[in-house]
Amino acid sequence: MTVESTAARKPRRSAAGKTGTTGGKAAGTTGTKRTAAKKTTNAEPELVQLLTPEGKRIKNAGTAAYDPYVADITPDELRGLYRDMVLTRRFDAEATSLQRQGELGLWASLLGQEAAQIGSGRATREDDYVFPTYREHGVAWCRGVDPTNLLGMFRGVNNGGWDPTTNNFHLYTIVIGSQTLHATGYAMGIAKDGADSAVIAYFGDGASSQGDVAEAFTFSAVYNAPVVFFCQNNQWAISEPTEKQTRVPLYQRAQGFGFPGVRVDGNDVLACLAVTKWALERARRGEGPTLVEAYTYRMGAHTTSDDPTRYRHDDERVAWEAKDPIARLRGYLESETDTNEGFFAELEAESEALGRRVREVVRAMPDPDHFAIFENAYADGHALVDEERAQFAAYQASFADVDEEEGKER
Repeated sequence: MTVESTAARKPRRSAAGKTGTTGGKAAGTTGTKRTAAKKTTNAEPELVQLLTPEGKRIKNAGTAAYDPYVADITPDELRGLYRDMVLTRRFDAEATSLQRQGELGLWASLLGQEAAQIGSGRATREDDYVFPTYREHGVAWCRGVDPTNLLGMFRGVNNGGWDPTTNNFHLYTIVIGSQTLHATGYAMGIAKDGADSAVIAYFGDGASSQGDVAEAFTFSAVYNAPVVFFCQNNQWAISEPTEKQTRVPLYQRAQGFGFPGVRVDGNDVLACLAVTKWALERARRGEGPTLVEAYTYRMGAHTTSDDPTRYRHDDERVAWEAKDPIARLRGYLESETDTNEGFFAELEAESEALGRRVREVVRAMPDPDHFAIFENAYADGHALVDEERAQFAAYQASFADVDEEEGKER
């Protein structure tokens, strides 16, 4: 197990240019206590890492618990993980471009988080159930969800785009943290059914501060639910850095609820695969929940409506670019397997084809029925909804009158 040093990392600064702190001065605390709290905050936790940023495989006593889960991985399987990450990144880049062109209302990029998502996603079994947030495009890919189906909601033409029961992949959840409660309840249900499967819930570092997440931790621990909480700590909850949310590493929060937590290098696809497999198997054996903190970095904006240059510096991104998950695995493939340039060339062509298909499908999506929103409010109808439908119909008809008048003038 390796420890990632932050000695060279420059301090984060706020938008005003002041160095960030771990929080304001607490009433009644002494200087000694504040110093002790800072030391706790700045202590570097252990990080499960199996593949270094330079693409070198690590095997030592610290990784002994997790290495067996990827010890027999084949070159073909490694190339499959690489393909997953490359195509997921290509799809994500295309979606971002489509939003900039006005084809999508919003998009939440996963740039930089491919290893965390592909590694954990490939660790799941077909009968496991996944509860995502709104950024798990790589996990959706692993679960067999057509990537174009992810875009309907962001284009405003549907309320989700896929049947969750087909791939055991729940619809995207926009409300921060609520999916952890859904996952816990589902896990409690399958445990009562005696099913040999597990549940995994995804959320970010910002969501870890939500009350819903704390409640999910409580219930999952008390009822020994077979659920893995997978937190992608990408360092920023929109514009708020992690150190302003917690005084301990996020994975240590699990201790207070009575179940284990592990911090894994979120840019190491092998480590994410191994640790998630371990946690899921632990859940299936009836040993209860686990918190996995994937320590990664959000390379882009929180969403396309965000401007990260207002709250963080480019040098921070540059430092994390050296840990790029795709470049890391490519280095290993080139140095330790028989992967040749033909594989990378074919993948590049496949990537471009995916981009073209995404563009074509999105632009061909039909507009939704304007009145469909009223159909599912009540099962048997409602007088108020009928009134609102009639008002909306009159509003829509007013545009037709304007168009007719403009046509006569022309």
